[in-house]
Order: sequence, then structure tokens, then C-alpha cells
Amino acid sequence: MTDDASPAAKLLEWAQLTRLNDLTARLRESNPFYQAKFRAAGIDGPFASMADFAARMPFTTKEELVADQAAHPPFGSNRTDPAEKYTRFCATSGTTGDPVLITDTPGSWNWMLANWKRCLEEAGVTAADRLYFAFSFGPFLGFWTAFEAATGGPGLCIPGGGLSSYARLQAMERTGATVLLCTPTYALRLAEVAGEKGLNLERLAVRTIMVAGEPGGCLPAVRGMIRTLWHGAEVIDHHGMTEVGPVTFQRPGEPRWLRVMQERYFAEILDPETGQPVADGQVGELVLTPLGRTAWPLLRYRTRDLVRKRLDPEAPESAVGLILDGGILGRSDDMIIVRGVNIYPSALEEVVRGVPGVAEFLVHLRRDGTLDDLSLEVEPKPGIDGAGTVRTLQERLESAFSLRINVRLASEALPRYEMKAKRWLQNG
Repeated sequence: MTDDASPAAKLLEWAQLTRLNDLTARLRESNPFYQAKFRAAGIDGPFASMADFAARMPFTTKEELVADQAAHPPFGSNRTDPAEKYTRFCATSGTTGDPVLITDTPGSWNWMLANWKRCLEEAGVTAADRLYFAFSFGPFLGFWTAFEAATGGPGLCIPGGGLSSYARLQAMERTGATVLLCTPTYALRLAEVAGEKGLNLERLAVRTIMVAGEPGGCLPAVRGMIRTLWHGAEVIDHHGMTEVGPVTFQRPGEPRWLRVMQERYFAEILDPETGQPVADGQVGELVLTPLGRTAWPLLRYRTRDLVRKRLDPEAPESAVGLILDGGILGRSDDMIIVRGVNIYPSALEEVVRGVPGVAEFLVHLRRDGTLDDLSLEVEPKPGIDGAGTVRTLQERLESAFSLRINVRLASEALPRYEMKAKRWLQNG
């Protein structure tokens, strides 16, 4: 850091560097996975600065973690504490490869709960709120950390696991739930079920919908649909990963901004090809180092998530000055090239959700060597002219991507999702 850096920037770096060197000192003592990485990189002491860390510490990748767990089953060698200290288990979804199995000690788990608590507070949740968790609890980190963080306040926590969508809507009405937590896809699905059952969502007290688990909360078309269907409820996005924990929060009135908790994460936004930092306003890959998850640490973890870097003009170097503008734009390994045009799933969904007549859709991706081609299958809403919807969507896709994409009507009802949607089918 330069001598003319602001006091806020110097304070943030001091806090990050102190936590980082405390963390890496522990890893050099007792974490076999990182002991090997330190030896290979010639690192045997503390880092002089965060720039020194970024220059000398190699990346950690998901592929490394999967290989390590295959070599040291079932949990791998990335553990800092004795086995008997680990009390919590979670796993990645496995949508981009073999799932990673992760265990945490109470200390690391509580650090992540504090992160989620920050998300709730920034969203404006208060002790008067009643929070409804509309998901079934499985091995994914986000469900558990969100619920357990909320049970410490603010608000009353109402679990909705093991219920049908209609039963969840009835439970929200009966309990007077004011905050709904779910994926963006499921917020749309709940509204669809309410319409099918004749339940007017105005009868519910929901004023805030916190969404996570997939891109969508920062997409204007998706946010707009959710707000309209839920009669003006505030939509708050959140982003995190099972591998690293809850990373960002959103404030009311900032619909496109996810703020990184920089006092708790060292975040880099890098060109995925060169590994160099991108400039303000540019798109790069998010690389994360959690500074408090000591039991299952990750140093410079390549998330593969593509984000647009934005420095808050009012606080560019503060602990909340780093913004992901537009949320998660896509993954570096998700982009497809169709007849020379780059397409990300989130960009395509933004176009589809902008057509009011679409109830649900599937994308069929065909890959033949280096050539990609795709088509869409759509289910129109009841009472909507399906042929007209197909024409409108085809025109808007061509306008957005300068590419003619085949769109056809679905022959039957398309799948609905409670958790992450699986709308992209390869070679289907």
C-alpha cells in the first residue's frame, strides 16, 4: 500500500493483515494441506502486506480440494484442528463436479453465523419480524447458517422444511411471517402456487424477501417479477458459497449492489486469464480468502464467479467499499459461445424473465466439439397466447444477442424448483 493511502484504507489493510497472519501461523503449525502449499511456494513466515500475500500465495482451486479428498478420504487433509473438535458437516452441491465435503468446528461455524447476522441486520430485519425459511434442510451450508444466525435474533424464526409449497404459504399466512427467505426461483414458484390455489398474496404480511442460492436477486427482470407478484415486497439479495461462507450483503434501496464484508474476507477481482487485478467498473473473477474460518480454511480460493468491480464513491476504501455491481454475473466456466456470441446464463434469464407470458423455461445446449448451439423450451402462463409468447421471446433474444435462437412451446408442464434451478440441459 502506498504512503498516500487514506486512513480508512490503511486501517482496513491492518485489520486484514493481522487476521491473515494469525490464520496462516496456525496453518503452518497444523494444517497438512496448506503446509504442503506453503513449502511448495517457499513461504515460511508472516506476510508483509496484503499485496505480498497476493503476490506470493498460490491460488486454491476446487479441483485441488476434490483431489485431496480422493487421496485422503473422506474429508481430505485441509483440517487445522484435531478430528474430535469438528462438529458440523456440509457439502457443495456438486453441480460443477464432485461435491466437496466440509467440516467445521464450533468456532469456525460461529464466525459464519456472525456474517449471516450482519446480512439480516443490513436488510433491515428487526426483533418485530417473523422470518419464514421456505426450504428443506439438507447438506448445503446456506440453509443452516441463515437459520441458526437468525435464531440468535433479530426476529422469530419459522422453519418450513418438509412442507408442500401451498402448506408453506398457509403457514406464512397463519404465523404472520414478514420476511421470506428462499431462492429467487422459489419466490416465483410460491407466487405461482398461490395463483393456482386462489390465495391472494396481499393477505400475507410478507414485506421483505431475502433471496440467495442462485443469480437472480440482482437481475432487474427477476426482481421486478418477484416484487410485482408479492405486491411490492422489498427484494434483498445475498451471496455466499458453501466453500467460503456468507460473503456479501445488500441494503434496501441498493438493488444492484452486493457489498463484500471486507473486514472478514480478503477479496480480489482478477482477470481470469492473467490473474491481474481489474480496474473499477471491469468484470473479473472473484477470488476469496475467509479471514476467520480457521478450521476449514481457504487461501485465495478461485470461486469461478464473474463479477463487476465497483468501488463505492462515498466510501471506496472502507470495510464496505467494495461492491459487486449486478451481483454474480455468471461463472467463468458457464459462458458459452454460440456462433461467435458470448452468452452467460444470467444474461439469458434476464431476457426471458422480461417476457411476461413465460411461466417457466428450459435451455437445451448442444455441444459438438468446439461449437455450441442452444434452443429454448417455454411454458406459457395459463390463458396466455403461447405462439405469441414464443414470437416475442425470439425477437427479444435476437435483439439482445444479435443471434437467432430457436424457441418452442413445451409439450408438457416444465419442472419447478425449490432450491437451485436446473434449467440448462446439455446435449438435450
